[in-house]
Amino acid sequence: MRLRPYKKCDDKYLMKWFNDEEKFQMWSAGEYKYPLDEKQLQKHREKFEENENAWLFSMLNDEGRLVGHVAIKNADYKLDSAYIGFIVVDPEQRGKGYGKGLVNLITKYIFDILNINKVTLYVYAQNTGAIKCYESVGFKQQGIEISQFNYKKEKWDRYLMVKSK
Repeated sequence: MRLRPYKKCDDKYLMKWFNDEEKFQMWSAGEYKYPLDEKQLQKHREKFEENENAWLFSMLNDEGRLVGHVAIKNADYKLDSAYIGFIVVDPEQRGKGYGKGLVNLITKYIFDILNINKVTLYVYAQNTGAIKCYESVGFKQQGIEISQFNYKKEKWDRYLMVKSK
């Protein structure tokens, strides 16, 4: 597995990976509207290109096929911390270790390349698969925000998770 910068040609994969509105909202946290389209992804790319402390990445499998997406946001060298989000793996490739691989690679990038010692992320409480993945690569729950997000008639809690070098 390897990371590379996210490119416009990757948009078609992200649009294809979200066929379920609830899973889409877990990914986008309300920043985008379902269904995901090219216009929203263009704004997604532009927002990161204009921010000197944020980057988008794609993950490729050993055959060079795009299988994942992740973002680094809020890289803060004074606070020695960076946030990761917009984590998604191709639904057809789940259960093959790509989620763990993606989180490990982006964390290693933050620790070794950006020389930042703390990585944070948020995950909704009902996203048990993601929570299990993050815990398996060393993230620990640091807090909970009750009813942080409204999805239809539900109120979703989210956990703050942290991994330190």
